[in-house]
Amino acid sequence: MEITGHTRLLAILADPIHHVKTPQAINGYLRAHRLDGVLVPIHVAPEALETVVTGLRAMKNLGGFVITVPHKTAIAALCDTVEPHATAIGAVNCVRRNADGTLSGTMLDGLGFVEGMKAHGINPRGLRAYLAGAGGAANAIAFALAEAGVTHLTIANRTREKSDDLAARLAKVHPGLPVSTAPTSVAGYDLIVNATSLGLREGDPLPLDVSALEPSQIVAEIIMSPEMTPLLVAAKSKGCRIHLGRPMLDAQLALMTAYMGLRT
Repeated sequence: MEITGHTRLLAILADPIHHVKTPQAINGYLRAHRLDGVLVPIHVAPEALETVVTGLRAMKNLGGFVITVPHKTAIAALCDTVEPHATAIGAVNCVRRNADGTLSGTMLDGLGFVEGMKAHGINPRGLRAYLAGAGGAANAIAFALAEAGVTHLTIANRTREKSDDLAARLAKVHPGLPVSTAPTSVAGYDLIVNATSLGLREGDPLPLDVSALEPSQIVAEIIMSPEMTPLLVAAKSKGCRIHLGRPMLDAQLALMTAYMGLRT
């Protein structure tokens, strides 16, 4: 589709930016549905985030922007309003620029992750889940897994303070869900999710001890590039069922574009 002065601009903010698949996915979605918009990647370091967001506010033909690693937590404070569920999660991954230049934020990662699994025949209801990470995406996924009906959730994070904080916020919304922040091994869990950025860069350490993986387990990623992260490679070699990172984005395409003002 031709880009004109009527085209709505969308963006994705990340650091690094080379790995993101969102531009291809959303632009493909926009073309398929004949929506007059285009999404471009913007490489933004954390120290420049506020400056860039201030500039984006002034762009009257901007519909909004997607936020990914490492900005999902920091962006919430730069929005004028944040959806209640995103406030509880403590992170934002999609921002809408309103006509008056104000910014509204929401979090679609968790819903996208769960819906992406369901689209591939994996229902979290009744499963014991192990979640690696306690950052922005991990927070969203923890709340979504709780909502989806997991029977137990263990949160493993290098900084115990962050996992304890997430567990405390979960307890307020889902008081009946047993949550642990003191994991010892991935053995005995039905679903294992890597919600950290480990695996994104070459040479990253593994996000968990793969020696304890069992063939009966499902191992899921949120990283899309590389498609087969070292964790998924190790899990597949152990006979585990693996779930790639891309379905999480696929499930969010309609949600993101609609939130930023482009609807079918």
